Amino acid sequence: MAFTSKDVMELRQRTGVGMMDCKKALVETDGDMEKAIDYLREKGIASAAKKQGRIASQGIVDSYIHMNGKIGVLLEVNCETDFVAMSPVFKELVHNIAMHIAAAAPSYVTKEEVPSAELEKEREILIAQAKNEPNPKPDAIIEKMVDGRIQKYYKDVCLMEQVYVRDSSKTISQLVTEAVASIGEKITVRRFVRYQMGEGLQKREDDFVGEVMAQAGMAK
Repeated sequence: MAFTSKDVMELRQRTGVGMMDCKKALVETDGDMEKAIDYLREKGIASAAKKQGRIASQGIVDSYIHMNGKIGVLLEVNCETDFVAMSPVFKELVHNIAMHIAAAAPSYVTKEEVPSAELEKEREILIAQAKNEPNPKPDAIIEKMVDGRIQKYYKDVCLMEQVYVRDSSKTISQLVTEAVASIGEKITVRRFVRYQMGEGLQKREDDFVGEVMAQAGMAK
């Protein structure tokens, strides 16, 4: 059964789930709206989306220090109750995200945090690069190319858009969504600070991602 963008929008309105997850649900269920809703409920995605309007004022601040002291991360993640904040599952989630930050070095939590001036500068650079490529494309095509590259830029600099270093099949956003479905409370990654020894000073390049992952017993 085929489906249209209107079907995706309807599923989003009925479940509160993101566009990409709605589209995937419709693909998996051959465009059947009711089956798609069941699919999202079974995956725990729909219930997680409904919790996003709730208030998350509890939580913890966790730290991760790389074994040799080269990288340090402080991270605040919020939930709804102190009971959940003190649970091993929540603490493990927060620590894993802190470890990811150490390895992947995001600059912002979400796309919305990227300053408009920085985003515009990045767009100007990408447009100039596209125009300087062999066989330049028409402006309309270049705009579409740049839009795609901006999405890649978000995946490089925004924590929630990044691919989780311990499981490349999911993003940090999906990791949190799964935790919301499992724990039953709204979870919000609020803020973080990442320190890197000697940052801004001239130094040799080290494979920090590899080191952090090796310390955690992960394959790169």
